[in-house]
Amino acid sequence: MLIPMGDYAAGVEVANDLVATSPDVRGAEALSGPGDLVAVLSGYDFAAYDVAPYESTADGVAAPSAQDVEKVRFLRGEVRAVMESGTEDEAVERAAMLAGHVGLAPVLRRDPSGRWQWYVPTARDASLVAELAAVVGVSLLGLVRALGHGRFRACAAPGCGGVFADASRAGRRRYCVPALCGNRTNVANHRARRREVAR
Repeated sequence: MLIPMGDYAAGVEVANDLVATSPDVRGAEALSGPGDLVAVLSGYDFAAYDVAPYESTADGVAAPSAQDVEKVRFLRGEVRAVMESGTEDEAVERAAMLAGHVGLAPVLRRDPSGRWQWYVPTARDASLVAELAAVVGVSLLGLVRALGHGRFRACAAPGCGGVFADASRAGRRRYCVPALCGNRTNVANHRARRREVAR
């Protein structure tokens, strides 16, 4: 299989969403079973990456197994380690290890529109977690190359142990899960201001 890697930002968001399932962010395990893994991956077009999070069956589509969930939880820790790396060299080394789960040497080929595109070849029988690792690993390498190690950050929300990779153009992202941590912080700040006014 060939995983096209023209847009590393999409793969970075997969990495962010995966790391955000951690109890450090949610307060409880958010990947407790196959349905949770399906929910995390369903927001992304993995067909574009040749990553099949589900196995086709005669009756339709089957969810990943409990063993897949366990492997993805382990992968989540490896992805977090990339984001928490102390140096750029360490981040590159760890992300390259992720990309190497099933990746061979990258190749440059034309996509259907005729533009040149990087592809990462993977084994025909690669597992879900191995292909997910390749997508995330190559994407995090792309982030370091394009935007630098400073785009790996800790969440700015008080009490949150989350980390994330900021692939935005402006580079101003502050929260691992903006809708959750950003909202919590805004509510807490609003309540603090109201208490001040009431004094």
